[in-house]
Amino acid sequence: MAKVLALYKKPADVAAFDAYYYQNHVPLAKTLPGLRSYEVSVGPVGTPAGEASLHLVAILGFDSVAAVQAALTSPAGLATAGDLGNFAQAGVELLVFETKEI
Repeated sequence: MAKVLALYKKPADVAAFDAYYYQNHVPLAKTLPGLRSYEVSVGPVGTPAGEASLHLVAILGFDSVAAVQAALTSPAGLATAGDLGNFAQAGVELLVFETKEI
């Protein structure tokens, strides 16, 4: 399995971010071809030392990194990536990696 980890930094307007993210971005991202799972953090994002500079963490699951690449370069992937500027002005970091259960 492969994952896309989206780390969204704290926005200036949390309510506007959340409204747009759940009403617009999530439905768009759910059209990604090959998407197997979509999880988001609930409540504050923290570190062992305390509060993090993040507002939201999203974890998208795919069968492989090749499936992630295909999804991100598809028309739905390009539209989803293009949508980030509409709500993630504080910044987002995207990480892609393979996983294995141990």
